[in-house]
Amino acid sequence: MEYSNFLKKYGLKRTKGRIAILKVLSKGHKSIEVDAIYEDCRNSGVLINLSTVYRALELFEEKDIVVKFVSNEGISSYKFKGEEHKHLLKCSVCKKEIEVPCPIRQIEELVENETGFTVVEHNLVMKGICKDCKHNE
Repeated sequence: MEYSNFLKKYGLKRTKGRIAILKVLSKGHKSIEVDAIYEDCRNSGVLINLSTVYRALELFEEKDIVVKFVSNEGISSYKFKGEEHKHLLKCSVCKKEIEVPCPIRQIEELVENETGFTVVEHNLVMKGICKDCKHNE
């Protein structure tokens, strides 16, 4: 991915910090906590402040570039959005995350057709226990 062009596409300034954050986010399929993003950026040689990471992630969330997840403990993690809208299933025991296609698209269409209401956003959080952890209990 060409990160400079990606930021330009969203009308964002192309800074070393934002590019480093995008690189960290786009290399994994799981959500990643802010401290880990910060550490990965620093380890790759980009001198960045933690406050810069928070500001960039907030901006990326506003631009619909990332999805923010907040755990029961109040810890935020972020996942880079691909072209296809998906959701995460997160195991409460081992913290494994599984991506699934969005099951809400048909419901949104039904709501819009029946009510005339235009759905602009939805959030779906699904937590449970994965099959491996169930077998271990």
